[in-house]
Amino acid sequence: MNIRASKHNLSGKITVPGSKSHTIRALILATLADGESVIRNPLPSADCLSTAAAVPLIGSSVELNLSEEGEPGTRWLVKGAGKNIHLPVDIVNVGNSGSLLYFLSPIAATFEGISIFTGDESIRKRPVAHVADALNQLGARAEMAIPGHNGCPLVVKGPVRPGVVKTEGEVSSQYISGLMMAGILMNGKLSLELSNPKETPYLTMTQKWLEKVGVPCSISDDFKKIEINGPKNLKAFDVTIPSDWEGVAFPLIAALMTDSKITIENVDSSGTQGDDAIVEILKSIGADIEWDKEQNTLTVCGGKYAKNGHGKLSTKSLPNGELHVNMNSFPDAVCALAAIATKVEGTVVLEDAAVCRRKETDRLKVLNIELSKLGANIEEKEDSLIIHGGAELHGETVESYKDHRMAMSLACLALALPAGEKMTIKDAECCSVSFPHFFELMNNLGAGFLN
Repeated sequence: MNIRASKHNLSGKITVPGSKSHTIRALILATLADGESVIRNPLPSADCLSTAAAVPLIGSSVELNLSEEGEPGTRWLVKGAGKNIHLPVDIVNVGNSGSLLYFLSPIAATFEGISIFTGDESIRKRPVAHVADALNQLGARAEMAIPGHNGCPLVVKGPVRPGVVKTEGEVSSQYISGLMMAGILMNGKLSLELSNPKETPYLTMTQKWLEKVGVPCSISDDFKKIEINGPKNLKAFDVTIPSDWEGVAFPLIAALMTDSKITIENVDSSGTQGDDAIVEILKSIGADIEWDKEQNTLTVCGGKYAKNGHGKLSTKSLPNGELHVNMNSFPDAVCALAAIATKVEGTVVLEDAAVCRRKETDRLKVLNIELSKLGANIEEKEDSLIIHGGAELHGETVESYKDHRMAMSLACLALALPAGEKMTIKDAECCSVSFPHFFELMNNLGAGFLN
């Protein structure tokens, strides 16, 4: 599906779907638990549905409460496997979900026998050697099925034993979270020693989930040492999934780049999602954003609706006239921040972002390619992007690379094009990976997206 977009302003209220990161953790931990767990406001995205389809392979059952139209409901029921948890009974196809791949493969390694993990074309390009190395340190025999290819299919022969894993932790936080969850099933202490931990808010999120279900977990202040003591018997739980800050970023930047006033409702104010840092980052360059943490709402005013009457974003008041953003804690925001940076007066440096090269696509490379097509002044470095804002942008046909965050970022940027300019975003249906009905919900605000 190609989406056509052009200059439009937004008004009204929008509720962003539940957090993908929280939903996937909830599905997996509910599978490990005894009894029936209730997951409210889950994200019915492709990645979460891949997880719901995968966890029955290790012993649970999932009821999505489908509507007559086949849409997943807002209340999912998981009958956990508990003590009857077992080796996957079939090849695990994770679809496009790196989280599912990196979470479930360490859990599968706790069982005696062989598990095989694969996924779509994008997933088969994602690195897995770091996962195999960590599992092999614990006594597994894990390897890539294709010699010389650092990607799925991943073959894992367990069982692992508790012990010490020494790993960098910089390729992704997800396999560290997977090891933490696998520690629940191990008979003894699992110690993880990380030399260069990244995406650390997600490790805190996993820790809070483990503590929620009764599993003690310690993380050092520098995130370089993590300990989990197993085994633990988990009890079923009832949880409401908060909205996804990774999704909040898109209507947020769209409103700031246009003459718009919107309210984003059901915002997560718990502090468990590192991507909420985007609010203070944007406010530091003049964004008019009010976060009501009691009502869990964001009121966003852009352009003529901003308090200063123009809504211009500028780095002028910052040291050396530049905004430097360290992306290692919330790399998934790189697409949204790069898009809005093109509309900022001044220079924005998105740094410590090498992990962004190992997502659905090499996001640093493709952001450089696609934003340059539009006329942006952008430099690509080994682990950073430097965007010199203020360049006059123009319409163009752009590639999403079937990357949901690329598609949404480009669509939002199109709303701020000069009058008469148009953008076509190719393969835009990929947004369903993390934000189902993104274009419909944005059109309810006046975005005017056409397919």
